Amino acid sequence: MSSKRAMLAVLLVIVLSTMVFTGCAPAKSDNQNTQNITTKEELILAIGSEPEDGFDPTTGWGRYGSPLFQSTLLTRNQDLKIVNDLAVEYKVSDDGLIWTVELRKDAKFSDGQPLTSEDVVYTYNAAAESGSVIDLSVMKSVEAIDHYIVQFTLKQPQSTFVNLLLTLGIVPKHAHGKDYATNPIGSGPFKLVQWDKGQQLIVEANPEYYGSAPAFKKLTFLFLGEDAAFAAAKAGTVDIAYLPPAFGKQAVPGMRLVTLNSVDNRGMMFPVVKAGGTTKEGIPVGNDVTADLAIRKAINFAIDRQALVNGVLEGFGTPAYTVCDGLPWWNPETVIKDGDMEKAKKILSDGGWRDTDGDGILEKDTLKAQFTLIYPSSDQTRQSLAISVADMIKPIGINIAVEGKSWDEIQKMMHSNAVLFGWGSHDPLEMYNLYSSKTAGIGWYNTGFYSNPIIDSYMEKALAAVTEEEALEYWKKAQWDGNTGFSAMGDAPWAWMVNLNHLYLVNEKLDIGQAKIQPHGHGWPITDNIVEWHWNE
Repeated sequence: MSSKRAMLAVLLVIVLSTMVFTGCAPAKSDNQNTQNITTKEELILAIGSEPEDGFDPTTGWGRYGSPLFQSTLLTRNQDLKIVNDLAVEYKVSDDGLIWTVELRKDAKFSDGQPLTSEDVVYTYNAAAESGSVIDLSVMKSVEAIDHYIVQFTLKQPQSTFVNLLLTLGIVPKHAHGKDYATNPIGSGPFKLVQWDKGQQLIVEANPEYYGSAPAFKKLTFLFLGEDAAFAAAKAGTVDIAYLPPAFGKQAVPGMRLVTLNSVDNRGMMFPVVKAGGTTKEGIPVGNDVTADLAIRKAINFAIDRQALVNGVLEGFGTPAYTVCDGLPWWNPETVIKDGDMEKAKKILSDGGWRDTDGDGILEKDTLKAQFTLIYPSSDQTRQSLAISVADMIKPIGINIAVEGKSWDEIQKMMHSNAVLFGWGSHDPLEMYNLYSSKTAGIGWYNTGFYSNPIIDSYMEKALAAVTEEEALEYWKKAQWDGNTGFSAMGDAPWAWMVNLNHLYLVNEKLDIGQAKIQPHGHGWPITDNIVEWHWNE
């Protein structure tokens, strides 16, 4: 955080602590009843960072959690089962190429205009043309059959296409201008009222919303750093505050700690090809040490994941073994014994690694078992994980040098050095992006250039399945089929470490309902079920 931003955050907390904001100031004995009434209708939230690119779903807003201002065709319930939202029904042709969606007829945008199939067609075409993180390359066409029926035609079957129906919020064709990202109009439960960039976002309940009306008429999102958010919670000036694990055990009067399980994971990506190559931009590719399977597998078995949860995360997390632990497409056979130093040493010995000069670092011919692990210098949790893992690995004879870098620097180093990344999505396509040979070197995905034709085949079959259910078997086999896979049991191109619990201090009178297992932390995923939130006197 810059000094200017830090000063702004501190000043904002002070202002919040000394002024009476409707529904957020601590109740006084002489106006208790008034405070109880107003607080039921308004909330002050400090739950995450400000979306730099604004609130346009066609360029990526809403991929992690709810788009808040917009609605999606489908959604997932608490059990991650697919259910209708704007859609009342959807059908997939036997060959998996035609997806037909029937829309509800009572949906309106916050400006009172009806939402029809023309808006859906416009949204998907705009997203396809945006050149953003939304990948609609499989979509051949989308057309309106009538006012409330939309037909998608795919170039080839793709089971994960359903996730676009789950995450892409619908925007209005008549009001999707250049300033839409800062002034969104949608059919979701809330509408934007005011955005003071770098400070706060004020939203109000959308009276045109077709679903259950939210219990709260107004929400104010404060963009505070972690320290400032915790200070605001202690001062009683926010109703919810996001916390890092380091603050999780500090009690705050009037607030309770809510711990949400997640697939918001952290893991070490290994370059799996030998050094010597470059990208077309001239960036180095490959690492001779991490290209050795014995090194990658030994590290996976030597890491004590529960110790990382207890030490670095203060107990607020779970051991991670894949990118999708606990999700419907996860293969539980990927769980290995943690901290198995003897197995790790045997793997290295069988792989030809020896300490021939007695310096504590193994060698294989002239190659030393040492490499650099990069982490984003702005992230204290990743720094702690990197240092802890390096300490854990040292006794088996592998020396890991830990370095914090900016994201710009990481982008130039990530193909030739191990990197501590974070992922976690409700979309199995994330697995494909991280492990497919077709995504090697593309963006932030398969930065280690992993490739296995058997794994590619499983994942291509998963994609080609007509339904998500049919694809599950192939996603699980890609992780481990009994002989190979991209998990630690097989090729081990990653050493997954932990899944972070998402921690929030929540006003003891605020009931936030039952949340889904949380994805990666971008985009305020806690608001996914916000229409269920209510106040208990």
